[in-house]
Amino acid sequence: MLTYIARRLLMLPLVLIGVTLLIFALLQLLSPFSRLAMYVNDPNQLKQGPEELAEMVEALGLNDPIWVQYGRWLNNVLHGDLGWSESGRALVIDAIKSRIPGTLELALYAVVPVIFGGIWLGKIAAVHQDKPIDHVGRVAAIVGWSFPTFVFGLLALFLFYGILRWFPPGRLSIAATRIVHSDAFTSYTGLHTIDALFNGNWLVLGDAFRHLIMPVCSLAILSWALIMRVMRSGMLEAMRQDYITTARAKGLTEKVVVNKHARRNALLPVATIGGTMFAGLMGGVVITETVFNRPGLGRFAANAATQLDIPSILGFALFNGVIFVLVNLGVDILYALFDPRVRLE
Repeated sequence: MLTYIARRLLMLPLVLIGVTLLIFALLQLLSPFSRLAMYVNDPNQLKQGPEELAEMVEALGLNDPIWVQYGRWLNNVLHGDLGWSESGRALVIDAIKSRIPGTLELALYAVVPVIFGGIWLGKIAAVHQDKPIDHVGRVAAIVGWSFPTFVFGLLALFLFYGILRWFPPGRLSIAATRIVHSDAFTSYTGLHTIDALFNGNWLVLGDAFRHLIMPVCSLAILSWALIMRVMRSGMLEAMRQDYITTARAKGLTEKVVVNKHARRNALLPVATIGGTMFAGLMGGVVITETVFNRPGLGRFAANAATQLDIPSILGFALFNGVIFVLVNLGVDILYALFDPRVRLE
């Protein structure tokens, strides 16, 4: 087990270098003047005349050979220097850091009901195969997976905020925002629900949860369908295996057979889907954050794209790449925990 994990960790730097090479290669399709913003930390430098900008291009070596440019750029990335974000009005690294807590909070609260709810529903559907509960679950899964995210979000916003006034958009109300930014409130993590608990402020805690309910439910309801279908298929395949027949022949109860033997092996594909889903949530759920007006990485990426903010798009792509690589590493380790037969060749 330790050898397996050590091998995966040794491969991690190589994969990350591959990600940076791919992103840098795509950047070479842009002109040196378009890439100039990735190397400056003061937006006023980009407002100079053509001659001054041409001098900056030469001074920064943007006409040097590609391998020289890559080494210089990679060194900047390792030091957190990603340039100036025009859409975020801050350094790219600072703009991303300030938006991570909002997206992380949404991802954490959404992924728990998605994964555990999907696992439970998939198991129930498989155990009651071809019975009414299975048919209802399969139809609901198909509808949920096919329903457009933005349509569901707009309908939820119209009903629960526009009509009922229960769950407002945004991340906090004006009153709660004033408390969070006051001297009486200490921000430990940037996650308002956690910080409110640490501060013992129930007003901020309740307000943060009110603003989380709609986006979390939108993500959960529309995403659990995939987990359910994968879990159901995995359970049905596991239930047909010889070791399940042997377990039943030994006199084990059906509950033990299902929960201890079949479910463990059915979780392997769910681990992959769940990890990828969490990475996607952490990468910024663009539509959900835009519809519900949440200041996270998704909205940041959408604004950067509409304003052709190259440094911000680059920083978002790098962040996404690192998150997916790290999550895949975690999934590989989970595979080894669930199934000892899983090893690197």
